[in-house]
Amino acid sequence: MGDADARARVIAFVTYAALPALTDDDNLLAAALARRSVRVEPVVWSDATAQWSIYDAIVIRSCWDYFLRPEEFFAWLARLESEHARVLNPVSVLRWNASKRYLRDLEERGVAIVPTHWVARGTVPSLAAIRQRTGWSDLVIKPAISGSAHETWRSSPGGTDRDDARLGAMTAKGDVLVQPLLEEIARTGEWSILFLDGVYSHAVLKRPRTGDFRVQIEHGGTFAAVEPSASVIEQAAAALRAAPLDGERALYARVDGCVIDGRFVLMELELIEPVLFFGTSPRSAERLADAIVARAERFAQRAAVTRHTVLPTSSATSSAPRESIATPTGRPRASPSSLRNPVSTSTSAPAGLPPANGTKTTR
Repeated sequence: MGDADARARVIAFVTYAALPALTDDDNLLAAALARRSVRVEPVVWSDATAQWSIYDAIVIRSCWDYFLRPEEFFAWLARLESEHARVLNPVSVLRWNASKRYLRDLEERGVAIVPTHWVARGTVPSLAAIRQRTGWSDLVIKPAISGSAHETWRSSPGGTDRDDARLGAMTAKGDVLVQPLLEEIARTGEWSILFLDGVYSHAVLKRPRTGDFRVQIEHGGTFAAVEPSASVIEQAAAALRAAPLDGERALYARVDGCVIDGRFVLMELELIEPVLFFGTSPRSAERLADAIVARAERFAQRAAVTRHTVLPTSSATSSAPRESIATPTGRPRASPSSLRNPVSTSTSAPAGLPPANGTKTTR
């Protein structure tokens, strides 16, 4: 029996410094993994001392400040790649999904997205000119790299000078999206449709508080488990299929959008750190736990094949061209005593960041 089989597997759940513990929602997934003899350790993504190569798999969960530190986040992704860390979802997918520019890619592939006017970094935009060009009146403005409605705001006709200054400050830092305010969000709500291991699992319908357009709990929004129609599920699945997954299934995905005139319109495709609403679907954490275990097994099998691959070393063969084989960084085995126990307690998030309670946030 190999060493990978002789010990319990250890999975890292990636968190962030303000809330290093697991959220309530992710504790449900950790418990499901524990029932499969898999240990879960919360690890802060920005912890420079973390040894990512020791884990059987790394599952991105609540790195909810990455959009405040994008350059550091992209450097961390590069580090994971260089260490051949076993990341879910894959690093290439995380990098692609970190900026809302991915919506342009999906639109080019036939996915219906919310109409969007793209404002490039460094430009000096005029909201009046945007309104004239698009015909939109009430606007929603958001950074291309953002989360939890951070720096997302509404502009109504009449406050143009002040709003132009605010928009200009945003474009000085990065790309910006300008979209029409969708009345359907206030009227019928915003869907979050969950896919686990590429298969539809469950859904919630989120609604903003009266007078607001943001559906996140921290902005007064609410959510409830609701089953969407088969047509909406298929349209959401089509949006997920359009993502560049290289033929693989996303371990987890949340497809956010609203229905306009019977058509599902994509608002966000969340492949990095979405809340998955396990608390609204009793078996969903079990399904994802099975998928994580299966992925960890495949990682281990590939590593075993790599370890047992022997390259020719004789002078007779060393001069001949040969196929390059990528070898992962050696992974010292972590003893149970060296791993922190998963922490289930939650703390309050600082201003501007989502709360710790994973079942009560709608990131």
